[in-house]
Amino acid sequence: MSVPSSALPAQATPAVVPWLLNIAHAIDHMFLLIFATAVAAMATEFGAARWEDLMPVGVGAFVMFGLGSIPAGRLGDLWGRRQMMLVFFFGMGVSALLVAVTQNRWQLAAVLTLLGTFASIYHPVGIPMLVQQARNPGATIGLNGLSGNLGIAVAALVTGYLVKWAGWRVAFVVPGLVSIGCGLAFAWLCPRETEPPHKRTSKARVTLSQAQLARAFLVMTTAAATGGILFNMTTNANTQLMAERFRGVVEDPAMLGTLLAIVYAIASLAQVIVGRLIDRYALRPLYVGVALLQIPLLLIAAHSQGWLLFAALTGVMVSIFGAIPFTDAMIVRYVDDRLRSRVAGMRLAVGLGISSVAVWALGPVVKGVGFTTLLMVLAAIAAVTATIVNFLPDEK
Repeated sequence: MSVPSSALPAQATPAVVPWLLNIAHAIDHMFLLIFATAVAAMATEFGAARWEDLMPVGVGAFVMFGLGSIPAGRLGDLWGRRQMMLVFFFGMGVSALLVAVTQNRWQLAAVLTLLGTFASIYHPVGIPMLVQQARNPGATIGLNGLSGNLGIAVAALVTGYLVKWAGWRVAFVVPGLVSIGCGLAFAWLCPRETEPPHKRTSKARVTLSQAQLARAFLVMTTAAATGGILFNMTTNANTQLMAERFRGVVEDPAMLGTLLAIVYAIASLAQVIVGRLIDRYALRPLYVGVALLQIPLLLIAAHSQGWLLFAALTGVMVSIFGAIPFTDAMIVRYVDDRLRSRVAGMRLAVGLGISSVAVWALGPVVKGVGFTTLLMVLAAIAAVTATIVNFLPDEK
């Protein structure tokens, strides 16, 4: 969908700016998972006997990742998306540097919460900024999703090696400096907006009545919550899941991180494919199909070990990553550009606020019932997602 040239002149926007917005998505997801990847190495230093006991310290980051989306989205529409992205880049970088100098659990919890607050800016601001001039928004969202999930792969790969060679603190310092560098590049290359988004007049691609729009918002928010639980539970647990299920096969943390990075890299390609399909077909049947695919794959992974787990986990992450573009596509398809950041912020606050509980519960759940039961519960949640999505409005 294109927008009036007065929104943000295309001729004034260098081609590198969309790439910086995609890199920002990678930074967003990478930074949120550095802690989950390095937690086993950090546990002893922070007085925890097992990684599961330290994991709840990170819940504040994911709570604020959701709740912070409301003010971030509002500021993005009313103040400007460019300005908010600068706050994102520099805030993420400084927060990561602060994590590297924490000395106790309270400091770690506080700074991770601060990091989550800045991380909340990207989705309600960066994605609407990226698609506001896109001719094929589904493909644009798919490529953006690929970038975000490659950030997850980088977190698994780079964090594993940095922890092994230089310690967990360096694993936060290096990405922090990269984010600050990207912020400087964005400030230099991205032109100022000629008007704030809330003054624009572009319309949504699909016109819905107020009742249909309310139903679509309810569906996208609920599906985002269940999908977020699947995403948070798997991405935060996969490092330790592979360490447990590969015992006696591969035990080097750096090698396990490499294998997990391969899983994420393969799974990320699903978003590009799904994004292209979204531009051509109605959302409801596509989303239902992807959600249903998650169920058998999660059940297979629940009972797998070693290389069979690697294959099953790759399928699981393909289906979970493949579901991600749908909620952003709903906003592009159903919501006017002048409102997108605020609508995205409200949807993310509810959805991610609920799914953030998954991060808090992950350690205690795994400690209490194990990974097999956890994965079977996630399969049931996938079934709930498929049911919810059936209530999307008919696009005819």
